[in-house]
Amino acid sequence: MAVGAPIAGWVVWLHSRNRAQQTRLAAAAARSHEISRYQMMGDREFEEALAFLCARDGCAHAQPVGRTGDLGADVIAFAPDGRKIVLHAKRYVPTNKVIGPELQKFGETCFSVHGAHVAAIVTTSTFTKQAQQYGAHLGIRLFDADALAAWSSRTGPAPWH
Repeated sequence: MAVGAPIAGWVVWLHSRNRAQQTRLAAAAARSHEISRYQMMGDREFEEALAFLCARDGCAHAQPVGRTGDLGADVIAFAPDGRKIVLHAKRYVPTNKVIGPELQKFGETCFSVHGAHVAAIVTTSTFTKQAQQYGAHLGIRLFDADALAAWSSRTGPAPWH
């Protein structure tokens, strides 16, 4: 009896560990599927999808505004608390990271020209270390593929939170 109790406890622990691992793997697969949908979109469709997510989550006047000469503003919306949100959309394959110069270009206009209270770059990929440092320095929020998948599936915050 004394030997069986530790073994039973070990079996329960192993089972819960496997269940947790299965849950993590399922969540990763769902994120991957979610991001692949965004990667298959065209640029305009991706911007429209981001505007939809903003509107879905309570933003007013969420609209895609990206076009040639847009100075980095692809989606403009107003958060539920009234702050102006400016999103820059980067629909990239996973191996093409958003780099520092892209943040610099957006950083030059998002606050001064577009009057953003919240500026964010949303990508289907990731950011280089230089881009992360620059974004932190300027206060530009960076939403990579995982953050986008979490926002889209309502398991993570929107860029303005």
